Amino acid sequence: MTLAEQVLAGDRLALARLLTLVENDDAQGLTALDELYPHTGTAHLIGLTGGTGTGKSTLVNQLARYVRSEGIRNTDGGQSPVRVAVVAVDPTSPFTGGAILGDRIRMRDLAGDAGVFIRSMATRGALGGLANRTRPVVQTLDAAGFDWILIETVGAGQSEVEVARMAHTTIVVEAPGLGDEVQAIKAGILETADLLVLNKADLPGAERAAAALRTSLRLGSPDPMGEGTGWTVPILMTVATDGAGVAELVESLCQHRQYLAASGEWERRVRLRVEREVRDLLQRDLLARLLDRQADGRFDQILGQVEARQLSPRAAVDLLMRQAGS
Repeated sequence: MTLAEQVLAGDRLALARLLTLVENDDAQGLTALDELYPHTGTAHLIGLTGGTGTGKSTLVNQLARYVRSEGIRNTDGGQSPVRVAVVAVDPTSPFTGGAILGDRIRMRDLAGDAGVFIRSMATRGALGGLANRTRPVVQTLDAAGFDWILIETVGAGQSEVEVARMAHTTIVVEAPGLGDEVQAIKAGILETADLLVLNKADLPGAERAAAALRTSLRLGSPDPMGEGTGWTVPILMTVATDGAGVAELVESLCQHRQYLAASGEWERRVRLRVEREVRDLLQRDLLARLLDRQADGRFDQILGQVEARQLSPRAAVDLLMRQAGS
C-alpha cells in the first residue's frame, strides 16, 4: 500500500509520518498529498484566533472533549460521532529557531481517544498567525476523515488573521482584563469573527468587556439593525477552565455550518480559499524559477544597481522579467 492508501485506511502512524513529510516539503509527502486531494473537502475547518492569554488552547481542549463525550454528530446528516483533529500553531523563536509546542501539554487529557488527533506546528518565521505548511497539513487531516479540524493560531494581533482565509468558521477569542475596551473596539481582528467568544467570563470586568464588544460589532456591521438575512455574529461567554459555555459554543458552531450550507457561503469560501492557494503556490514557484534562471549572477548584478540607486526596485523587476522571457 502507498502512504496515501495507508492514511485512507486509518493508519495513524502513517498519518503522522505523512504530516512530517508534508511539513518538510518532502517530495514523497507532496506526491501523497496529490493522491489524497480528491478525498478532501468534507471537513468543517474551524479557526480560533485571538490575543495571547485569552485561553485559546484550553478552549480548544474543552471543545474537543465536549464534542467527543457528547457524541456530537455533523449537521450534514452523518450518523457517526464527529472525529476531531487539532492543528495547534506555536511561534518559533527568532533566536534559536525552536518552538515549545506547549499546546500538547494543555490537551494531554485528550490522549487515548482514537477520534482525536493533535498536531502541533511551529510557525518557522511565518507571519499571519499560521505556519507556511498549515494548509497542506489541514488538507491531509481532511482526507484522513476528520470531521472537525480545529486550527489554533499563535497569539494574534490586530492584523494576523490568516486563519480567516483558511477556515469555514472563524472564532475570535477575547478575554477581559487584557487591555482597555477602546483597544478591543479598534482591533481589526474582530471583523473576521463568525463567532465571538469572551473567555474567562468569570473575571471582573467581563460584562463591561462584553458590552464593548457588542458596540464594536454594531459599529462594524453593514447591517447594524440586524434586519438582513445574513449571519449575525453571536457573543458567547465561556469559562474554558471548567467548560462553562462550551455547549452553547458547539451549538453555535453547528448553526453556523447550517447557515453556510443553506446560504451558499460554504461554496463561496471554498472557492476563495482554493483561488488563494493556487495563487500563492504559483507565485512561489514562478519566483523560484525566475531566480533559477539568474544563476549566472545577473540577479546579484541588478541588486547592486538598485543598491547604487542606478535602478529603482520597480525598474529592476521589469528588467528581470524581460530577461526571464528572453
